[in-house]
Amino acid sequence: MQNFVFQNPTKLVFGKGMIAKLAELIPAGCRLMITFGGGSVKRNGVYEEVCAALAGRTWTEFWGIEPNPSIETLRKAIAQGKAEGVDFLLAVGGGSVIDGTKLISAGLRYEGDAWDLVRRGSWSDTVPLGTVLTLPATGSEMNSGAVISRLETREKYAFYSNFPRFSVLDPEKTFTLPEHQVACGLSDTFVHVMEQYMTTTGQSRVMDRWAEGLLQTVVEIAPKILGRERDYDLMADFMLTATMGLNGFVALGVTQDWATHMIGHELTALHGLTHGATLAIVFNGTLRVLRDQKRGKILQYGARVWGITEGTEEERIDRTIARTEEFFRSLGLSTRLSEEGIGEETIAEIERRFNASGVAHGEAKNVTGAVARRILEACR
Repeated sequence: MQNFVFQNPTKLVFGKGMIAKLAELIPAGCRLMITFGGGSVKRNGVYEEVCAALAGRTWTEFWGIEPNPSIETLRKAIAQGKAEGVDFLLAVGGGSVIDGTKLISAGLRYEGDAWDLVRRGSWSDTVPLGTVLTLPATGSEMNSGAVISRLETREKYAFYSNFPRFSVLDPEKTFTLPEHQVACGLSDTFVHVMEQYMTTTGQSRVMDRWAEGLLQTVVEIAPKILGRERDYDLMADFMLTATMGLNGFVALGVTQDWATHMIGHELTALHGLTHGATLAIVFNGTLRVLRDQKRGKILQYGARVWGITEGTEEERIDRTIARTEEFFRSLGLSTRLSEEGIGEETIAEIERRFNASGVAHGEAKNVTGAVARRILEACR
């Protein structure tokens, strides 16, 4: 196990009715801005509960943070926040609203264009924020990361700032989510864990077993969730698994990959595909192309998560990769680029972007533009 320093300062406030705790969690007298997406929180009752919890307070609202939050929208929120002297933020929504609010929190303390911060990659001088999560997927409610898009240039980059001070998670608020959003959230959760797990063997028994437990949980609950999204215990397990999958807990002292995510971000930037949907396509190609590099971990994963223990190593690897693709398909998601009408033009553009940036992703730092092309070709 490698050396590490770990701290996660986010207070997790979990369960039925916990939105009522907002009055205790948000400092009295702060100049508050609450950020939202497209309006689903008014249809599912979350907005009403937030307002009730903050009765007697004053705040300003910003609406319209879209899926894959764009700098074009977030600039407007930052301008509004600066004009009103905002010094505390509450993000109410899914990962995109939380991601966007993280950039707002940085932009409020920055004099230039917030896109500069995105390209810089990180910014630590931020306005404090809390969250009310309505869509499990990204883990943004308990980590410091965000991903921000620029529509005019069709770019999408990761950005890191500070952790939310607190996050309220009420599984009942997931009951009205569309099935496709739930499926993409399950895919996102699964691949988040895989990016931290599917590298090499022998690094940490603790991290391996923890990651495998999260993977097994997603596999077990997925078919039940897609059939009855109003089951509180199922949605509680889903919500907590998504949070634990990307809050640093399964990454302690081990190498990480993230090549699938970097390729997936480009597919979103170029075609607007939901993030979890891109991962369901790309991850299978990553396993196919890097199977020799990841051989030991694929065999371990196949045995411990899917119970694949018989046959030669090559046969077991083949079956494990096939079973993984079957899992994504069972969620109702595409697993091939052709199913989304994506072909050579996009593959060439992603290869060009990787080469132009000089990046080399993955635990071995070998996923260059050429390797990204091979992965995408394996997803045709």
